[in-house]
Amino acid sequence: MPRFSVIVPVYQVEEYLAECLDSVLAQSCADFELIAVDDRSPDGCAAILDAVAERDPRVRVLHLVDNVGLGRARNAGLAVATGDYVIFLDSDDTLTPGMLEAVEARLSACADPDVLVYDYARTYWDGRVVRSASAPVFARPGPDVFDLDDRPDLLDLLMVVWNKAYRRDWIDAEGLTFPAGYYEDTPWTFPALLAAGRITMLDLVGLHYRQRKQGGNILATVSRKHFDIFDQYDLVFAFLDRRPALDRWRPVVFGRMVHHLNTVVSRPDRVPPGDRREFFRRAAEHCARLRPAGYRPAAGAEGVRTELLSHGRYLTYQSVRALARTRQLAGRAARRVRPPAAVRDVTPPQQPDRARQENTVSDPAS
Repeated sequence: MPRFSVIVPVYQVEEYLAECLDSVLAQSCADFELIAVDDRSPDGCAAILDAVAERDPRVRVLHLVDNVGLGRARNAGLAVATGDYVIFLDSDDTLTPGMLEAVEARLSACADPDVLVYDYARTYWDGRVVRSASAPVFARPGPDVFDLDDRPDLLDLLMVVWNKAYRRDWIDAEGLTFPAGYYEDTPWTFPALLAAGRITMLDLVGLHYRQRKQGGNILATVSRKHFDIFDQYDLVFAFLDRRPALDRWRPVVFGRMVHHLNTVVSRPDRVPPGDRREFFRRAAEHCARLRPAGYRPAAGAEGVRTELLSHGRYLTYQSVRALARTRQLAGRAARRVRPPAAVRDVTPPQQPDRARQENTVSDPAS
């Protein structure tokens, strides 16, 4: 039985697949199996996978009869995985050198916890490598092994499945599985972190998350499939319904949900423009049904946006965003035309308008 099962779902990534596979096969820790799931990719991925499997016995290839999507392709790989720990890797991303060895050392030092979380960096087409904005969370001092009550800031991380190692027998005991549709990581990652009794972190960039110049990210595609997000959060709250001992987390999860909904609807490359009013209606219905007692909106601009969205106030939301954008552009223009210091008016500045500052709303981070 290998220490790690690395599961790689594959679809239309012929240009990047060899680099992804090589990043696993070249790891200094060789105690792994690589399970590549060909999700009926229409390009040359199947041939690449078969050629690699023929050369390396650690590679197993599953060719699916039908295209089932990312979540169900991962389920297919999970069904045949035999490793002590499972790691998910998307087929256009790469593991960093020495990553598995570092993960193994941490797991052994912590007596095999349920979940290990590591960091990632975004790699850009122009050669830039930028560590995630969550790096301070990993550097923060704390116990080596903990549960979410000790480190609730883990729920502030991007809710993705591919920056973690999961103990396989714990996955089975919890019954974790991926649903179909967009945002399939959401109903896996929230339950995983909420249910885990023993979590550890590794302050290491373990994965390079490829940022393509054009295309590649299925979520950056204008489509009604972004409405899947409502079903995925229904699954998260259904999990909480089955675990009344976790009720204290409902306000936190609800807050993360409305933040996520706001990110989706505010991006121009997601919900079709003609469907945004409907998205707001669905959001209002969804939030009215799931809003828990004790929930408090975030402070400042974020809270303004999420409250407008969660109550379906489409026109007000649009007006607030337009005003924020106008102020932002005006500020940039003022900085560009600011005169040299030698000729500036030296009149002492007036005190800022506090109410205006507090009502300023900036565009949400992507």
